Amino acid sequence: MRTLINFMSSKFDSYQKRRLRSSYFSVVISIALVLFMVGFLGLVLLKSTQVANHFKEEVVITLFLKNDTSKEQIENLRTSLLKELFTRKIIYISKGDAAKFYAEDLGEDFVNYLGTNPLKNRIDIYLNPGFVTPKKMQEISDRFDNNSFVFEVSYDKPLVTFLTQNIQKVSFWLFAISSFFGLIALILINSSIRLSVYSKRFNIKTMQMVGATKGFIRKPFIWSGIKLGFIGAFISLAGLAAVIYYIDQKIPTLQLITDYHTLVYLGCGILLIAFIISWLSTFFATQRFLNLQTDELYF
Repeated sequence: MRTLINFMSSKFDSYQKRRLRSSYFSVVISIALVLFMVGFLGLVLLKSTQVANHFKEEVVITLFLKNDTSKEQIENLRTSLLKELFTRKIIYISKGDAAKFYAEDLGEDFVNYLGTNPLKNRIDIYLNPGFVTPKKMQEISDRFDNNSFVFEVSYDKPLVTFLTQNIQKVSFWLFAISSFFGLIALILINSSIRLSVYSKRFNIKTMQMVGATKGFIRKPFIWSGIKLGFIGAFISLAGLAAVIYYIDQKIPTLQLITDYHTLVYLGCGILLIAFIISWLSTFFATQRFLNLQTDELYF
């Protein structure tokens, strides 16, 4: 009889261990899959910002200078422009150089035809991305309209408006989709961890009945949840690394592998999300079973 009891007990323990391993496996896979999706969307969001900044950096404000502006005044203006926060770089083009460029482009020397060079010396200001908005560029334009050396200020207003509106739309939808998947990640991971904790609900109640505090009972579960979260995070990072390598081979202009800042932000973000979600999910899951009565453990 005792042998039969021991046999049944060992079988039950083996069954419980298999269930526990299965629950751990489901937690890790859930975390890995969801973090992979969130990480991929995060990568798209980060790269879309860089692509948007790339286009913004090509936007130019051109200052056409008055004919009586001296070389010294032009040099002083260039020096002051380089000190401005909105300036990324400046390029000075004399009216002689501009005439040569247009002559090559048109295929004929219009200066000889007209007998004079109607063009003006100009300074092209390439702006930092943060200043490429309709409002800020209008403020910069109004400022130089009052400059005594400047004949005219010119920039592509429709292009700036188009860029700003479309970048805002794309950023909004990417953020909305990322937030949606983040919410799904929280729900799925929380459900998986609750199932894992559920399999140990009798252990939790037994420890509580012998006098263990809630903090003492909760601590090993939280550490276990965090470890599972990090395992899932590293699996998702391995998957993302493979995807990033594949995309970089197909579209090398994106420079995904050499963009170390984006990769560091992405990796740290995924690890941080895994830590926070695992900690919170395990905390609330254990709290629920700590508050149950003994007869409620069977339901």
